[in-house]
This record gives sequence, C-alpha cells and structure tokens, in this order.
Amino acid sequence: MTGKTGEISKLSELQDEIRNVLQGNFKKPRWIVAEISDIKENYSGHCYLELVEKDEDSDSLLAKARATIWSSAYRMLKPYFETTTGYELHAGIKIMVAASVEYHPVYGISLNIKDIDPSYTLGDVERKRQEIISRLEKEGVLNMNRETILPEVPQRIAVISSKTAAGYEDFLEQLRNNPYGYKFYTKLYPAAMQGEN
Repeated sequence: MTGKTGEISKLSELQDEIRNVLQGNFKKPRWIVAEISDIKENYSGHCYLELVEKDEDSDSLLAKARATIWSSAYRMLKPYFETTTGYELHAGIKIMVAASVEYHPVYGISLNIKDIDPSYTLGDVERKRQEIISRLEKEGVLNMNRETILPEVPQRIAVISSKTAAGYEDFLEQLRNNPYGYKFYTKLYPAAMQGEN
C-alpha cells in the first residue's frame, strides 16, 4: 500500500472529531424551513420526522434530514401548532422549526426540534391557495361550479375524505338508507382528515 501520509484514525475517532466540530459550530438552535416528507409518533410520545427541501422549479430533492421532537417538547408543540393553524403536522406541509444539530457516530446527523412557528405554515398555505386561484382564473374554470345548474336531486357525489373516517361511513349509510329510495353514485377523493395520524 502506498500513499499513507499523515495521521491514521480509527473510524470512531473520526466520528468523534466530526461530532466535536458540529457541536462547536452549532451550539444554539437554528431556525430552519423545510417540508415534512414523513412523520411518525411512537408509543412513548416521541415524534420522528423526515424533512426535505425541494427545488421550487423542478421539485427535485436538494436536501434531506432526520429530525426528532422528544415527547417533553412534542406534547406542547403539537397542540400549539394544531390550534394555531387548524392543521395537524403531516407529510407535505412546510414548517419553520428551531432545531439543534446533533451527531451520533452510528446514526449520523439529526435535528432535535425545540420550537415551531405556525405562522410560517399558515403563510405558505395561503400562498399556495392564491396560486391555485390564479391558475384556475387563467384556465377559465374558477366560476364553473356557479354556472352549473344542479338537478333537483344530485345523484353523483364527489366525497373528499379519508376512507377510514367515521363521518365518511356515516354519510354513505345515510345515502343508502334515504327515505325516497334514490340511488346515489359516490366517488371518493382520499384526503387526510383532522384527528388522523
């Protein structure tokens, strides 16, 4: 073997150096903007997330990191976020969090989330809403529903719900057992509902 110049380190020693550099440069939590690509709560109340950043034009992945909200913080941050925004934390939304950078020699870099700013998510949701409205206006379809003449008894019904939501099943049951014997045709458009994990 040739070219062995300089110090030779064990893997664990290299990992310790990396951890020391990271801890030295990231002493305080930092505010970070990212999209949740995956989120799971475990039995002990901890929340595990995968955060991503995507290119706005191509939607290609620019960065990805694991993050944790320990149960002591999660039991406060979760209701705070939900009552402020009206949304649960779920995959697909953008969030702004204060997180410390942690490094483990086996598991690598992760973010320990300490705080969350719900107003950022609300602003992002409103921006997306306005983009959709503008696109619908340009396509000339924004007011199509207002121009549609409804039949006396609409029998084709689009339902936006979770397939497992109790309200969805109740709704279908009411349609099946309507007192007039009308036949209804429903099409489910699956969506995450409040209260689901």
